[in-house]
Amino acid sequence: MIVRGAWIETPATQAVCTALSKNGHQVFFVGGCVRNALLGVAVSDIDIATDALPEETMRCAKEAGLNAIPTGIEHGTVTVVSGGIAHEITTFRSDVETDGRHADVAFSKSIEEDAARRDFTMNALYAGADGTIHDPLGGLQDLNDRHVRFIGDANQRIHEDYLRSLRFFRFTAHYGNPALGIDADGLAAVAENLDGLARLSRERVGAELLKLMSAQNPSMAVAAMRSSGVLAVVLEGGDDRALAPLIHLEQSLGISPDPIRRLAVIAGAPDKDALRLSRADHKRWAMMRDEVESMKTASHLGYLHGAAFAIDVLLLRAALFEQPVVASAIAESNKGDIAEFPIKAKDLPGFSGPALGEKLRALEAKWIASSFTLTREELLA
Repeated sequence: MIVRGAWIETPATQAVCTALSKNGHQVFFVGGCVRNALLGVAVSDIDIATDALPEETMRCAKEAGLNAIPTGIEHGTVTVVSGGIAHEITTFRSDVETDGRHADVAFSKSIEEDAARRDFTMNALYAGADGTIHDPLGGLQDLNDRHVRFIGDANQRIHEDYLRSLRFFRFTAHYGNPALGIDADGLAAVAENLDGLARLSRERVGAELLKLMSAQNPSMAVAAMRSSGVLAVVLEGGDDRALAPLIHLEQSLGISPDPIRRLAVIAGAPDKDALRLSRADHKRWAMMRDEVESMKTASHLGYLHGAAFAIDVLLLRAALFEQPVVASAIAESNKGDIAEFPIKAKDLPGFSGPALGEKLRALEAKWIASSFTLTREELLA
């Protein structure tokens, strides 16, 4: 089998392959770029595996006039920039010792050893510079079946890096076959290793949850997280019962997936250190949950926060409280978004200081209650 596409055939990328191969080194594309290309999904990052040691990779790149950056040279990784495209090149490796978060590695000359240390069989697919597929572990059949399966012993793979427990659910959400369900052996191994999740940095956990929630329909994977005990560990108080209804609403209304909206339907905003999300994401999550409980109308929400945020809140209310989202409410959100309060401070010359602010707020509340229909003259009257 041969994989094709602009990502592999572009001269800039082929120049990187040639820089290594002309010096006698093996060159294979690996991981996400191969997996996505075979699935017909867009390729974003280009990872290359080679038997060249990192210093030799640096030398070959510089000889070819390419920019080589030692981004993780102690772990065997060099980033080579060619034609403005970053190529992450890593020497074949095998794990010597791991602590569940980091691994001490030994460089290898074997593609089989390199494949064996990866997480899932579908991520252990390699492609030569000409696109020829190399499948040392039988991952191609799993990819065709959309079966997300750990390589070898699932417990051992998880012990090497406990983040793989969360990646298992994320990859199942993005690439798994819903009809096939979640891999039973993998789920059992995840459930046996819950204690390891506490050793992960909150930044890594938060990043994985955002990636998981960006899948078109992560409800099956999140339900498996709940049944295995993972959800309670990473998202205290999390309850995914309203997630599937939310996703159904999104799809029926043609609204794109939003990770924060989906996290907000599962749990109240967490402590700011719980997932270490960005301040903007944490603030938005907290505001959503606050406004879900408020009595504000769709137009009021649109006026205060914009139409997109108002629709987020309407979707959350519908999923959590089994309320319908009607077209008129969406229209009201848009109406509020573009509404402009017609009164300015200069329109109230008889007021100043706190009294002015109080009067403006009172008039604004009256204007909002009228669905923005009261004119400047009517308000001042």
